[in-house]
Formats: sequence, structure tokens, C-alpha cells
Amino acid sequence: MLNTKSFLAVDFGAGSLKVAEFEPNEAGGLRLKEYGLKPLGAEGAQEATREQTILAALKGVLSEKGFSAKQINGCAPGFHVFSKFVKLPPVDTSKVTQIIRYEAQQNVPFPLEEVVWDYQILGTSPTNELEVLLVAVKSEVVEGLFRVAEGAGLKLKLVDVSPAALCNAFRYNYGDLDGCIMLLDIGAKTSNLLFFEKGKVYSRSINIGANAITQEFANESKLKFGEAEAIKIDKGFVSLGGAYEEPDDPQAAAISKVARQVMTRLHIQVNQTIQFFRGQQGGSAPVRLFLSGGASIMPYTAQFFAEKLNLPVEYFNPFRNIEIDPTIDLEELSKFAHSFGEVVGLGLRDLAHCPVELNLMPKSSIQRQEFSQKKPFFIAAVYALALMMLAVWWAESRITTLRKQKLDELRISLGPLKSKATELKNAMNDTKALQEQANQLTALGEERLYWSQLLMELRRVMLRSELKTKDMMKTNAPNMEVGVWVEEFTPLFPNGTAFVAPPESAPSTASPTTAAPTYNEAEVRRKYGLPPVQTMAPVAAPAPNAPAGNPNEISTVQFRCRAVDQSLDVANSTLAYQVQDEMKASQLFTNPITLGVIERKKEESTNTFTFTVTAQLRKPAKL
Repeated sequence: MLNTKSFLAVDFGAGSLKVAEFEPNEAGGLRLKEYGLKPLGAEGAQEATREQTILAALKGVLSEKGFSAKQINGCAPGFHVFSKFVKLPPVDTSKVTQIIRYEAQQNVPFPLEEVVWDYQILGTSPTNELEVLLVAVKSEVVEGLFRVAEGAGLKLKLVDVSPAALCNAFRYNYGDLDGCIMLLDIGAKTSNLLFFEKGKVYSRSINIGANAITQEFANESKLKFGEAEAIKIDKGFVSLGGAYEEPDDPQAAAISKVARQVMTRLHIQVNQTIQFFRGQQGGSAPVRLFLSGGASIMPYTAQFFAEKLNLPVEYFNPFRNIEIDPTIDLEELSKFAHSFGEVVGLGLRDLAHCPVELNLMPKSSIQRQEFSQKKPFFIAAVYALALMMLAVWWAESRITTLRKQKLDELRISLGPLKSKATELKNAMNDTKALQEQANQLTALGEERLYWSQLLMELRRVMLRSELKTKDMMKTNAPNMEVGVWVEEFTPLFPNGTAFVAPPESAPSTASPTTAAPTYNEAEVRRKYGLPPVQTMAPVAAPAPNAPAGNPNEISTVQFRCRAVDQSLDVANSTLAYQVQDEMKASQLFTNPITLGVIERKKEESTNTFTFTVTAQLRKPAKL
């Protein structure tokens, strides 16, 4: 039975692939169950062939060692990682992410949309500035690691970087040391230099590694990279310089000189970093140096740095506080232990909270992993859905058969009812036609009644105007005669054109368009010397232009009124305005109600005057 607690830690280095399987032990620490290392050769350092080379190496290690775990913590190679320590002014915690994103835009040498980046606040400086470790790696690099893991049947759940993994491993194993300690990890293409002092950490990546020794020796000796690498591993050492004798083997002598030159360049960078750490970071002078990495075991490397830096030099043992499974050969492990610093740091990420916790997982890869995890559920859901659809289809088929049987029975029983339905439909159509005719007759009657109501309302307006005017003037002229009546009634179209009735419908003496007089008409005319009643002549209309709206509707009417002349201007005006006010108060008219010019011209010795009123109908009248 597989141990589900165990997991893999994989360092995808530039020169070698390092794998270890860990599991938690009873004491709360880590137990190393198995490990493996595979050189990647020149192909591992070339982008075009690197991914396939790593995949082949990973499959080979898994096959040889028989690892049981399927989940891995991975570490991106140092030459692919951009890392930088930045200091931020003291700000509110809610603004830290925004400021760090700005710093990332300014410092990361790639567009942020092309990289995966993360950061961690490591503490504060004596001036209360935030000390932040910012790391970034191109998304395509991490995507390549995901493809390698999936190709080997593994699940990559965490992507760390070399400086962070080394920091965690060193703190776990050497957290009891005092003073400023340096850790120099010499890799194939890059070297990582870390400083540890009083809980404070600082790191710098240096673009000098052991491959530089191989490449320069290959160029001098006219050898291929692989051949030069084999000679370096077999005969290489760091020349001590000075009065030391050269070896008799010319290849060993040549490669030792090249190694010293490269190490000298590396020492210069280390020395510059020490000065920066002490000057800009406020650190102390280092008291000890630890070496790690594949190139650190080249003979006389420790002596070289001890001489150059004047410091005691030791090799970093990342397994110092790690339990080793009894089945592992400790003597064999000691040959490679110095190279497993990143691997142990990756293993600690599953154990407890670490000083530096970064994870460069692209969203696209996380989503793909989540989809892969859910794929079995999706497949099961598809099968369940298929079974459900099959059950629904069977039920629908059964229901369809029963429905068809019922429909056949209904068709037989509905046969006699169809003829009745046709008869009922015809009767309903006849009823509808009669109803429409009745509605038309009703509407016509209402329209004719409306004109009668309009004339009755005009009569009421005239009577009330006479009474109110007489009541208002009774103080000054108690015996004053008051009288007013409609002399002409003219409907108007919306464009102001007067309606002219056609000849065959010309109004007669008893035309309905003549308003009822306020008194007995014959008596009034005889009393005031007016001529006998005659037919009203329609108002002359302009050329009949098609009015806007419904041509059979009238919305405005105009009246010409005649009233008894009281020989008092006030009385005349009062009567005319009283008519206007009464029309405004009427329910059949609406504003505007316009009072025309009052004419006081005496006509044929009659004691009367005329004025016009134009009013809007609340409801348009049909002609």
C-alpha cells in the first residue's frame, strides 16, 4: 500500500536533476526515504532541448529508484529566476501589494503579463523601511515544469526558487549559529550568495557557475562541451597559484588555471556583495562561509575562498537535522549532500511554516490541475447524465405511446362535437357582426347627442352670464336690461380652417348650429328693433387644405355673440368677460378660451354690440 503522506521534492537545476522523497516522522520533522540525481549534460543548459532532457531524466530517476509519491514540490533553476531585495517606505498594510506591484514593474526585466511573480516581506530596517524579497520567472518556464511533471505522471503543487529554498534549509539546520554567516551555492550557470544575521536574510544571484569553467576549457582545448565536462569532473581542481607546482598532466594543469580564473571572478562578485550588504543593508562583516552546490566540491575550492576571504569555510550539510531512512547508504549520500540544499528546502515547505514561502504557480496551470482533478467526476457525471437521458427517453417513449392511445380515444369521442363547434363558431361570428353594428349605431347616436349637449351648454352659459352681469350692475343701474345670444356658430379644424358644410347639408332656419336664444327670440328682436330671424350664413372659409389629424373631427369652435348695448363700457366689458369666464368653468370647454374684439357699432338703429369667443372642446366632436 502506498504511503499517502510522502511527497517528492525536485530541483530542476541547470546541470543536474535532483529528486528526494520525504515523509513526516513521529517527532514532527522530516524523514528522507529515497533520493536520486541525474546529470543533464550540455542539453540541459540549452533552451531548445532542456524540457525533453529534464523529462527523460525525471522518468529515469523515477524508474530506477521506485519513488511511490505522486505530488512534488519543484524548484525553478537559478538562471531562469529574477530576484531582488527592495526597500519600501513605511506604509499602510493595505497599500503594500500595490506598491510592490509598482516595484515589480520597475525592476522585473520582462512585462508582468509574461511572468509569474511573488514577494515576501522579510522584516524592517532600522529606519522602519520594509525589506521585501521580490522574485519572478517567465510563465513559459513554469509551464514547462508543469508539462514535465505531467509527462512523468506527477502533480506539481508548488514552484519555489533557489534562494528561498536554500534559506529555509539553512535556517532549519543551522539556526543556532551566531554572527553574520554566508552561504555560497555554486551551481552550473549561476551562484547564489546568502547572508544570515539575527533573523535577517539577504541574497544575491551571481551569473557565474561551473559551466563557465567547462566552456572556457573547451574553447582553449578545442574540445566539445561534453568532453570538457568529463575532464573537469575527472581531473579538475582550483589552482592554488603562487609557488605551487603545476601537475604533470597538461589537461589537469590547464583546467586548474581556468578554474582559478573563474573562481577569482566569482570572488570579486562575492566581495562586492559583502560591501553592499554592510553598507546598504546595514549588515555586519561575515564570520563564516558555508559552501554548497555541485561545483563547490571541486578540489581546493574551500581553500581558495578561505584564503581570499580570510574566513573559516565549511560545507553546508542540508541533512544535518533530517532523519535518514536506515535503507540509505550514508557514505554514498555524503558525496552528493552538498547539492541537495534546495531539495531539503522544498521538503520543509510541507512540514511547517518556513521563513520564506513563495509559490510561482501560474493561474493557467492551477486551473488545468484543478480540471484534471475533477476530470473523473466529470466523466462520472457524463455517464450519469447519459443514464439519466436514457431513462428519460424510455419514460418519454412510454408516455408517448399512452398519449397516442388516449388521443385516438379522444378523436373518436370528439367527432360528434366538431359539427356543434362549427355551428357555434358561425353563431358567434354573426353575434360579433351584430355587436359591431350596434356599437357603430351607439357611437353615432352619442356623437349626435354631443352636438345637442354642446348647444344646451351654450344656452346655459348665456343665461348665467346675463344673470351674473345684471347682479353685478344692480347697484349702479337697477333697471338695466341685460341680454346676450349666439348669432353665429363656426366649427374650426385644427389648422384654423373654418368648417363649411356642403350645399346639400346647408343649415336651414331651424339649423341645429343655431344656438337657442336667451329669451323668446321674436320678442327680443321686436323689443330692440332688430330685423326678423333669418338663416345664419356660414363663415367664409379659406381654400380647403387637408387639415392635420382626423378630417372628420372638430376640436375648436368659434361663436359670434350679440348682446344688448347698455351704453356703459363697463357693463359691456363685464358681460363679454362673464361669458368667457362661464365657458372656462364649463365641463365641455378647455383653455385656451379667447375673447375677440368687442364691436360697439350701432347697426340699423339697434341698441346692440357684438364680440367673438374661440374655445377648445375637451372632447373632439365628430362631423
